Amino acid sequence: MVGHDVSTVADERIEAFADSELIERCQAEKRCLIALDLGFANPLTFLPSRYAGIAVLRLPDKPSAVDLSNLVRTLADAVKKEEIAGKLWIVEIGRVRVYQEESDRS
Repeated sequence: MVGHDVSTVADERIEAFADSELIERCQAEKRCLIALDLGFANPLTFLPSRYAGIAVLRLPDKPSAVDLSNLVRTLADAVKKEEIAGKLWIVEIGRVRVYQEESDRS
């Protein structure tokens, strides 16, 4: 809806990929990874500077479809204001926490 080239694991038929395979695929295609999987929020496992961006959507307890829609809206608004490449974003409804390595900060 906001002009980004988006694909899903279902579209690509890669639902069974391990996390490491999935993120390497994103890296090869220069795509930002957007996930609900909190495992991608570990910068020691997935060093953000190696990737075109990692966004982990944090759903509240007992989430609804509206909650997911609000998270995506929060992410879309943030992408308009800031570059995600090389960073890990933890997206919560109404806010984004940004992690990037010390050496990459301006």
